[in-house]
Amino acid sequence: MKFVFQRLLTSLVLGSVLCLLGTATTQDSGQPQSPQPDNTKVNERDRNASAPTAQEQKENGPDRETTQKIRKAIVADKSLSTYAHNVKIITQNGRVTLKGPVQSEEDKKAIEAKAAEVAGESNVTSELQVKR
Repeated sequence: MKFVFQRLLTSLVLGSVLCLLGTATTQDSGQPQSPQPDNTKVNERDRNASAPTAQEQKENGPDRETTQKIRKAIVADKSLSTYAHNVKIITQNGRVTLKGPVQSEEDKKAIEAKAAEVAGESNVTSELQVKR
């Protein structure tokens, strides 16, 4: 009886240790934890009363059409990152403002070029930021 009890106890202890090890390895990949994103500076910039925001997108036909053309050109370019596909495009009275993070300088330049092709270079303001 004592032998059976010892084997049972050993099995329970061993099983518990293995469970704990399994949990530890799935939670800790050995990579350092990255800090949580902090958008405080971007949010402060966007609170500026003179800075256009997505809510200020004009609903008139020409401005909506300009925004749609730029968005279609960006989404159609599969070489761009997901960040690039999700930039904000705000058109007000024919003037386009681009906002948001992008993965690389190449993404930034490509988006700016697509917007300039649709709206004209002098009508595009870029507030795109390369994510570091």
